Amino acid sequence: MIPDQMKAVIFNEYGDPDVLKFTDFPVPKLAPGEALVKVHAVSLNGYDLMARAGRYKPNKGKFPHILGGDFGGELVALGPNTSCDLPLGTRVTSWWILPCMRCEQCLAGHHNRCARDYRYLGAHEHGAYAQYVKHRALHLIALPDNVTFEQAAAFPNAFGTAWHMLIDRGQLRAGETVLVNSASSGVSMAAIQICKLAGAYVYTSSSTDWKLERAKELGADELINYNEVDFVDEILKRTNKRGVDVVVEHVGGDFLEKSIRCLTRGGRLITVGGTKSYDCQIPVNYIFHKELQIIGSNSATKHDLEVMMPLLGNGKLKTVIDRVFPLKEAAEAHRYLESAKQFGKVVLRVDH
Repeated sequence: MIPDQMKAVIFNEYGDPDVLKFTDFPVPKLAPGEALVKVHAVSLNGYDLMARAGRYKPNKGKFPHILGGDFGGELVALGPNTSCDLPLGTRVTSWWILPCMRCEQCLAGHHNRCARDYRYLGAHEHGAYAQYVKHRALHLIALPDNVTFEQAAAFPNAFGTAWHMLIDRGQLRAGETVLVNSASSGVSMAAIQICKLAGAYVYTSSSTDWKLERAKELGADELINYNEVDFVDEILKRTNKRGVDVVVEHVGGDFLEKSIRCLTRGGRLITVGGTKSYDCQIPVNYIFHKELQIIGSNSATKHDLEVMMPLLGNGKLKTVIDRVFPLKEAAEAHRYLESAKQFGKVVLRVDH
């Protein structure tokens, strides 16, 4: 029996983590094409922090709002006249993107480039910091039997983003060298594993030695503590001034300029964000003289997630979970993630 009310974490204004409130909230009502999922775990993403603080305002100031784009749960209901290949009771996660499905980009299969109405769960629409979440039925993805709800919640955004940037956009090839910045982020941890699965040699950077040791456990070949050495100098030293073929970049700020200097001639920098800053200065002489490519990559397609799901099931790709908080402690989870003390995803457990 699905209740009328649920527990959820909402916020009614932008601000610090204290604006997040654990309270009663109506269970979502379903329209045609929508599904209701009973949430058991939901993970935090960088855009949760930005949206809560108001640095990023996809909800355009419409309150109350519920965050959370990545979840693990079970399908419990379908909207009227809704078809779905998954039976009720199926354990699921989802593709979090909400494209228009009608523009030229969507019709060409590039739903992550939607040109008309690009939105995603937890940012533009109410998300999964709640006991129940509604989502498009066709966006749900069944979980392998051995994947837990917490692992499912830690998977879509981090691994989808990393796979799309490296395999789809970056065209990574076996034998290439890759620098993965900020090893402890979800995207970077996924990127290290995907690079190794593709046969690449991986350098990775981070702020502390303990985080680098964890990255080594994931397969990183060489480690660079950027608080102790300049990572540009170190890459050029270790590659005999050649540089690397590919850089995975999502920090922004001065990291982008430094990452460009790490590339070899004909190299490729793939950027998926700017968690430090969107304001970057780029040395154009490096770009034209070395014939470099700066490649933008935005989120992922559902196909990216479906391709990886068997790899998650058989253990060739592994989610990394740093800490699990109960849903009612979402504010504390936000503070913890903002402190940058984690290595891996921070997850909220949703009890019923």
